[in-house]
Amino acid sequence: MLMNVVLLVVGFVMLIKGADVFVEGASKVAAKFHIPQIVIGLTIVAFGTSAPEAAVSIASSYKGSAGIAVGNILGSNICNVFLILGVAGMITSLKVKKNTLRIETPFVIGITLLLGALGMNGNSLNRLDGAILWIFFILFLSYLLWLSKNGEETTLDDVPELEENDTFLKLVVEIILGIVCVVIGSNVTVDAASEIASAFGVSDRIIGLTIVALGTSLPELVTSVNASLKGRNDIAVGNIIGSNIFNVLFVLGTASLVSKNAIPFPATFMFDLVIAVAALVIFMIFVNKDYCLRKTGAFIMLVCYFAYIFYIV
Repeated sequence: MLMNVVLLVVGFVMLIKGADVFVEGASKVAAKFHIPQIVIGLTIVAFGTSAPEAAVSIASSYKGSAGIAVGNILGSNICNVFLILGVAGMITSLKVKKNTLRIETPFVIGITLLLGALGMNGNSLNRLDGAILWIFFILFLSYLLWLSKNGEETTLDDVPELEENDTFLKLVVEIILGIVCVVIGSNVTVDAASEIASAFGVSDRIIGLTIVALGTSLPELVTSVNASLKGRNDIAVGNIIGSNIFNVLFVLGTASLVSKNAIPFPATFMFDLVIAVAALVIFMIFVNKDYCLRKTGAFIMLVCYFAYIFYIV
């Protein structure tokens, strides 16, 4: 049992560090080929914060642990809003962009409800469902590209800049190491989480919604808290909303497309899906007329998260 806990932690570390190394190397290689920063941001960098969720969900769908695949995404999205924005909102007054509140957050609500509708149809996610999610993902990328061309900042993180010692060979080695770490880390995480679930007699769904979801959300937590501490509040919020969009459309869309069999979506996940939507609605309610998240709202969001975890466990 103790060994599985250690392996779970090791898996998380490999996932997060591997994603960082991959994004750093891939972004700089793209820059060497003079690919525009916005394109790098829309693809490589934006993928970075969702890489742990993607690796775990795809690996678990292959291993037959569908509860972890879907639970990881719903749990991460709930954690992102309730816990991470709650923590960041308690640290400082979070400023929310108009686009984030009026367009992107409702968009997350819409695609989450779409996910529920697709999952309820046959209680599974098949390749057609994955293709539908990917269509909306492409529409979202087009929206971000439109924003950037009109001079608006997007929900993207900063793109790493080239340095003098960044040789092509060094960057290729970084990319390979990053991919290897993510792949191995995802397999270790899924196997350890499944063993822990069996040892405690709980379902893959609960493990995916709690431990795995929190672990794979660590990059978002670090990014958002650092951004809020530095006063870059709009990045703290934009990072979370953008990550939630990537989780639903890119991660589950890709997992559904590449999985050998349809990913089971049991009715029990509808409760968690409703909570994921409720979290976004509560967030919007507590943003005042000056587009700032109230601290009382941030505190209530934290309480809601721990109440949810207490309820499902």
